[in-house]
Amino acid sequence: MNGNGNTSKRVYVAGHNGLVGSAIVRALKRRGYTNIITRPRARLDLTEQAQVRAFFQAESIDEIYLAAATVGGIHANNIYPAQFIYSNLVIQSNVIHEAWRHGIKQLLFLGSSCIYPRLAGQPITEQALLSGPLEPTNEPYAIAKIAGIKCCESYNRQYGTNFRSVMPTNLYGPGDYYHPENSHVIPALIQRLHHAKTTGESEVAIWGSGKALREFLYVDDLADACLHVMGLSSAAYRSATSETMSHLNVGSGSDVSIAQLAGMIAEVVGYQGRLVYDTSKPDGTPRKLLESSALRRLGWSPQVTLEQGLREAYHSYRRAGNDGDRHAPARGLDPLSMQCRRAFMRDSAHYHAYQDMRAPS
Repeated sequence: MNGNGNTSKRVYVAGHNGLVGSAIVRALKRRGYTNIITRPRARLDLTEQAQVRAFFQAESIDEIYLAAATVGGIHANNIYPAQFIYSNLVIQSNVIHEAWRHGIKQLLFLGSSCIYPRLAGQPITEQALLSGPLEPTNEPYAIAKIAGIKCCESYNRQYGTNFRSVMPTNLYGPGDYYHPENSHVIPALIQRLHHAKTTGESEVAIWGSGKALREFLYVDDLADACLHVMGLSSAAYRSATSETMSHLNVGSGSDVSIAQLAGMIAEVVGYQGRLVYDTSKPDGTPRKLLESSALRRLGWSPQVTLEQGLREAYHSYRRAGNDGDRHAPARGLDPLSMQCRRAFMRDSAHYHAYQDMRAPS
């Protein structure tokens, strides 16, 4: 498998309108891929097996990035558990099964760090999977993602496919879903704090105690990781995985408290009011930091710091409010020096989203 070589192959990105899928499409385009296949939900409902089967019959696909999913934050997971477990199980099962039926051996499944036990040792290694109880607030979603990993492994074992899985930490960036209650923590805080700034609110309430620790990864860093994993030789991938423990963690390597994160976002947004914490709301898992050294040994590392990434995310949010385009490449609030740009452009291995970043006019 060589995801970085044949740029004429036909690559299907499932979930191209989402946070992860849109970043993968950007990464593929940066690397010169010319046959990227996408379908909006209005044309292809991945929960309908007949539609998925007809799609694969009509298209000659070489490689799949399975980024389609129903996602949300603590509130959404609590309110819609049946929707989260059903839709995710059905989507991934349909795509994986039809990929096998149509002879497609190259597929990357996108999971989530919530697959790990609530009280897993920190940092969390891949081997922690299924070693303890899950976090109750997102258990249905986590179970669906665990099933996706095991589905890929089972098809590999029985049919000789080369389906791979990556488990990213908490993600953010261009293309994120902004909703005051149902989105993840970074887009929720960006929206709340921006609104508070523009309306002159003196304080903003934040769910939980603020003490929970979380790791965050800029979504274009994840997209580069996905292409890197798809480009690994079978021997290299097997050197870091096993037949029944085949997923790889993808993280930034450091975490911050929710209180620290809120302060950073308030600074980026320019909000100067008071941040108060609603301890009647759940914190979720106390800490969730991934051990990503296996993927680093295979040659990938993140490039975007949290500080820079939050500025990019906020600018993307502002652009979305102005022109409705929340999937456009990030445009940095702070000018990136030409020296830094040249450093990234010099080596194709670092051909990264920073190429798309420039100061707004």
